[in-house]
Formats: sequence, structure tokens, C-alpha cells
Amino acid sequence: MSEIIVVFGATGKQGGSVIQAIQNDQSLAARFKIRAVTRNLSSSAAQKLVDKGLEVIQGDMSVYESVEKVVSGADTVFLVTNFWEQCERSIEVSQGKNVTDACKVAGVQHLIFSSLIDASEESKGAWVNIPHFDGKAEIERYIRQSGVPASFILAGTYMTEIEGMLQRHDGNYVIALPLNSNAEIPLLDASEDTGLFVKAAIKNHKSVLGQRIYASAAYYTIEQIIEDFSKVTGKAATFMKVTEEQFKSFLPPNKAVEVFETLMMTQTTGYYAGADLTDSLKLLDGKPTEWKGYVAKNREKWL
Repeated sequence: MSEIIVVFGATGKQGGSVIQAIQNDQSLAARFKIRAVTRNLSSSAAQKLVDKGLEVIQGDMSVYESVEKVVSGADTVFLVTNFWEQCERSIEVSQGKNVTDACKVAGVQHLIFSSLIDASEESKGAWVNIPHFDGKAEIERYIRQSGVPASFILAGTYMTEIEGMLQRHDGNYVIALPLNSNAEIPLLDASEDTGLFVKAAIKNHKSVLGQRIYASAAYYTIEQIIEDFSKVTGKAATFMKVTEEQFKSFLPPNKAVEVFETLMMTQTTGYYAGADLTDSLKLLDGKPTEWKGYVAKNREKWL
């Protein structure tokens, strides 16, 4: 009889990648029945999962009773929470706690949570306005205290975010950020490679319980990002360092402070607080997408 793996956020980048990775892995596809969780069963993305023959179930992480039904009978659960959906830390944390509590009642053997570091704590109070990091860190602490067997995947900066920063100007491109050009950013092709790291957590279950897996291909400086982009596309690209005020003016007011502090934290404390990626990458059974490969795959967008 197949084990059940519940995938929250099934129609999003991370959840979708996890589903794809399991389906494309012969041993995991034979082992698991995927239960894909979405809030909207009528969405086109949800229907595509139905068409693939998956069990697609409606679930609301804000309602404990809903989550309880979703994880019933599950052996493994992948949990990703979305701060940006409502931009409210308390809501995200409550959702994470609901899933944790339901997993404990259901006897889930492996909860894999998409977490991040505690920016306020790691920066010693220098950067305290980054709730999309700190809320996930709070959920991680709650999971650890709950006794539910768990592993933690820490996704790097999405390559799609870097893509969004590349602005066309007179036929060429510029990235305008309040960073030094040698600031290091860990990058992840979330739609393709989140599942690669989650597979590693599943296949190395016993050895990674209680551990963090840093889900990034590598650390990249802004200089390297620009250089690789230009080499692949043939388009000139430059980096422009801007002031805090200039950068915040590019963003919606409700995101400006948080995004600015995230970048500053990345430059000073480190996105992963200085963690080495080596051990995480050794767990993988494939190679994650490098930035240069991502640019090559999407090259036509920039020509």
C-alpha cells in the first residue's frame, strides 16, 4: 500500500516543484500517493493536477479542522506558508502551528517545512522588520518543540526575483540595488529545484531529522550575476548602487522597509547567517540549476 505524502501549496512554485520531483522519481513515485492541497479547487492550476491523476484536496491552513482532514493518514507532509499572501506574521505563524498540531495528532512520520533563519536574532537586533523570515523561524521553533519528526528546507532567493530586478534601459540592462557589488546572494530556481532538495530530505530521512537543508545552487555576487547574464544573453548589463531612499521608492510602501532590510541582512549577517552549502548539496541526487543555466533557459525574454 502506498504511503501518502501531503503537499501544501501544490499550485505554487515550491509545492509544484515537489510534486514534479516525486512524479519524476521512479522510486518515490512508486512509494507515494500524492495528496495535493490547494485553497481553490476550481483554479486552472488545480485542474492541471487533477488531469495528472493526483488527489487534489481543498484545505485552509487557517482552519485547524480543515488541516486535520488534509493530513489524516499521511506519512510525510511538505509544508510551505505564504507570508506575502496577507503580509501578516501572526496569520502565517498560526497556519504553521495548525499544520504542526494536526501532524502530531495524525502521527506524521516526517514533516518537511520550508523555513528561514530568524533575521532579528541572527543580526543581533540590527534588522527587525523582516517578518517573512522571522515568522518562519518561529514556526520552525514550534515544530521542534512539538516533537513531530521534522526537517527544514531553507529556500534561497528565487531566481525569478533577480529576473525582476533586471530592468531594460536603452536596449541593455541594469540592476539597481542598495548593496555592494560583492554582496553574496544564494539563488534557487524554485519552480525547478525545490523538489530536488525535498527529495533529498525524504531519501535521507533518518540522517536529516532535525536538520536544516540549505536550498540554493550557490552563493552569487551581484558582479557574477551581471557577468553571467551578459555572457549568456549577449546583452550589456550594469550594476547601479542606489540609496535606501531611492530603492524604497521603487516598491509599494507596505513592502519597502521589509525588502530593504532583507537585502541589508543578506549583505551583513548573511541570508543563511553564513552557513556553508556544501553538506546540503551533497545530499542531492542531481545538480541544481545554476544562474547561468536559468538565464540560458529564459534567454528569449531578454533579447
